[in-house]
Amino acid sequence: MTITVAVADDQALVRAGFCGIIAATPGLTVVGEAANGAEAVQAARAAKPDVMLMDVRMPVLDGIEATRRITSAAETAGTKVIILTTFDLDEYVFSALRAGASGFLLKDTLPADLLTAIRVVAAGEALLAPSVTRRLISEFSRIPADVQWPACAPGASGPAAAHGPATSDITRLLTERECEVLRLVASGLSNGEIAERLFISPATAKTHVAHLLAKLDARDRVQLVITAYQCGLVAASP
Repeated sequence: MTITVAVADDQALVRAGFCGIIAATPGLTVVGEAANGAEAVQAARAAKPDVMLMDVRMPVLDGIEATRRITSAAETAGTKVIILTTFDLDEYVFSALRAGASGFLLKDTLPADLLTAIRVVAAGEALLAPSVTRRLISEFSRIPADVQWPACAPGASGPAAAHGPATSDITRLLTERECEVLRLVASGLSNGEIAERLFISPATAKTHVAHLLAKLDARDRVQLVITAYQCGLVAASP
């Protein structure tokens, strides 16, 4: 199965470099390019790529708003957005995650890691490496309490949903084991590390995470982390 990818970056050389790497890789194909956020939205609508590599700082429409429009529209909801950034975990990255991005990569990422990230995201698995997830988690201790992240629980609506599902809602929805796995995901553990911690096989750990994604209607592992903190299942350190 071929994975389709679109690349949005206002720097022609950078865009050409990413496209060249992708096009030269068996099993991957470039189906669209964009030089600004507005073109990125158009490319997503026209080609419906599996994965969109999205720069943040672009003219006409920035990558954050472009990401929000792509992930919130039914016709492009199947496209996973990977944010490309020059700065590790800067304010733009967190805005992009709130907008629905599946994660991020630094622009100096090695080609092999870029290709791996594309495949992982296209497969519906976690983009963020455990070390990156841990840095993301550390940011929760510095984000003001009144910052609202998008709710991930199914059926969430209205004012209460803006603050995320309650702990009691999560514990009723999930099994005790699934709650345990969610806490470990929110702690930055990989599937392999979760398996070791719970004395289960990696395949079983992966299955539990898949069930969490389905039950919480989460796009990816990032939203699982967000949900765990939103609902109070895991508390950010002061």
